[in-house]
Amino acid sequence: MSDSHGEWPLQRLMTEVVGSGPKSAEDMSREQAMEAFERILDLTPDQTTLGAFWLANRWKRNNGEELGAYVDAMRRESVVAAEPDADPVDCGANYDGKGDSAILGVAAGVVAAAAGTPVVVHSGDRVPTQKQDAYKHVLDELGVRTGLEPEESAAMVDEHGFGFYYQPNFNPVVDALWDRRDNMGVRTFVNTVETLANPANADTHLGSFYHLAFAKKVVETARESEDVGFDRVLMFQGMEGYDDIRPGSTTVAEWSEGDDLEDFTIETEDYGMDIESADLEVDDVAADSAEITADVLAGDRRDQFADAVKLNAALRMYAGEDVDSIDEGIEAAADVIASGRAESLLADLCSF
Repeated sequence: MSDSHGEWPLQRLMTEVVGSGPKSAEDMSREQAMEAFERILDLTPDQTTLGAFWLANRWKRNNGEELGAYVDAMRRESVVAAEPDADPVDCGANYDGKGDSAILGVAAGVVAAAAGTPVVVHSGDRVPTQKQDAYKHVLDELGVRTGLEPEESAAMVDEHGFGFYYQPNFNPVVDALWDRRDNMGVRTFVNTVETLANPANADTHLGSFYHLAFAKKVVETARESEDVGFDRVLMFQGMEGYDDIRPGSTTVAEWSEGDDLEDFTIETEDYGMDIESADLEVDDVAADSAEITADVLAGDRRDQFADAVKLNAALRMYAGEDVDSIDEGIEAAADVIASGRAESLLADLCSF
C-alpha cells in the first residue's frame, strides 16, 4: 500500500528488509532509505516502530548508499544551509560530545582561520546519548555568541574566517527528534548523519574515527550523496570520537573526488606532540577547554595543550589545502600565535 511518501512505511521495511537480525537483514535501496528518513523527519512514525527501526539499522550497520540517502533526506527536509563567500573546512565532530579530555577544536579552528584557512564548526546542545560538552559549550564559556541563525553564522565566517552553526537553527527537524533519540539509550544513524549536515555548503569535511573502516564509510557516504557537496574528506583517529587528534601513532585518511581513499600513519611526537592521551584530560571539559583556548591563543601556554592545538590547526590547514605539509601548518600556527593574530581573532569573535 502506498501513501504520500511511497510504498515503504517503517513497519514494512522492518518486516521485509532490515528487521530480521544482524546476520540475515538486507540492505535498503537508496529509495527505501530516503523514504524511511523522510517519514522519520515528518515526526509522525509510531514510536515503537521508530525505535525498532533505529535499533535494526544499528545491528545490521548501514552502508554508504543508505547513509548517503539519509544525508540527502536530511538536507532536503531539515537543513537550512547558509553559504558564506569563503570556502571553509567543515568540522562536524560527534555532537554528543566529550567527557574526559579537552576540546581543542575551537582553539585549532581559530588558529587555522588566523593563518588563512576558513573553518566552520557546528554542534547541538547536550545531544543524546552522551549529552556531554561539545563545540557550543566551549564557545559559550569563552563568551562567543552561539544561538546564531544560519545567515549570521555565514556572516561570522566571512568577517572573521571562523564560524559556528547551531543545530536547532540550521537543522531544526533533526533537533526535534531529541526526546526520541534520548529514549533510545544508544546511538543511532542520526548521530552519524547529523555531523555531515554541512550547513555552510563547504567542499571539505574534517572528521574523526575510532577505526579506519568508519572513514571509508564516510567517504562512501560523500560519494553516494547527491546533496552533501563534499569533494574532499580528511579524517583521523580522534580522542573520544571527537576531532582532536589522538596522541601517539595515529592513522590519517585522505580522500579527494576522483581519487581513491588513502591512509597514512603519523607519529605525533614527530610534530611536537610528545604526550599521552591522559595528558589532555581535564576536570571540567567546557570551562577548562575555554581557559586552555584563551591561554594558548594568547601565547601564555607552551605545554602539551599548546602543542596539540598547533598540530590540530595544521591538520585543518592541510585539509583546506592551504599548506603542503603538516610541518608547514605547524609553522604557520606558531607564527599566528606568536604574532597575536590568533588572540585578536578570538576577541573579534567575542564581539561579533
